Amino acid sequence: MKWDWNAVDAFMPDLWKGLLVTLQALALGSLISFGLGLVWALLARAPSRWVRWPVEAVTEFVRDTPLLVQLFFLFYVLPEWGLTFSALATGVCAIGLHYSTYTMQVYRAGIEAVPAGQWEAATALNLPRRRTWTAVILPQALRRVVPALGNYVIAMLKDTPLLMVITVLEMLGRARLFSQQHFQFTEPVTVIGVAFILISYLASLALRALERRLVR
Repeated sequence: MKWDWNAVDAFMPDLWKGLLVTLQALALGSLISFGLGLVWALLARAPSRWVRWPVEAVTEFVRDTPLLVQLFFLFYVLPEWGLTFSALATGVCAIGLHYSTYTMQVYRAGIEAVPAGQWEAATALNLPRRRTWTAVILPQALRRVVPALGNYVIAMLKDTPLLMVITVLEMLGRARLFSQQHFQFTEPVTVIGVAFILISYLASLALRALERRLVR
């Protein structure tokens, strides 16, 4: 087997297009998972069991269901009920929803790690419940969970190729299309693998730098 650099050059425009879609899906999916995960975590601590139980049931169901099944359901089943979204929007929502059930557990651990004395001090100062959360508890909890949340960003990146099954042409989708059109599989798939390694490595370095900064 001979490596064909001409095939690599021909694939590069498709790679950049796929990379843009991959990063877009990753960024939007991360925002959804971080925001919704925090909402889940706060609702799971609600005083009323009629709030806690449905939240726990929904998040457990989503967490125990494969992301691939969720993608198929949102893309192929929801339109039968009159809910139609673009392939990319569907993929972003699926990734964000799926990983929000994991970031929920990260937030929960961060909140529980806040010393009990902080709660007692807020109560002694007669702070309103909202003020206690926004000024005392959440700032300390979020600082603790940033490294763990970053790990899920990398996990989401590695799951973006699943979007190919709902016609989203991210990096692997572009490689597959190029390979089918030119009958060359080795070069585009290898380039995609290297691209994922580089992105994951750079993200890991950024996370380590952020973690060191937060520890100061």
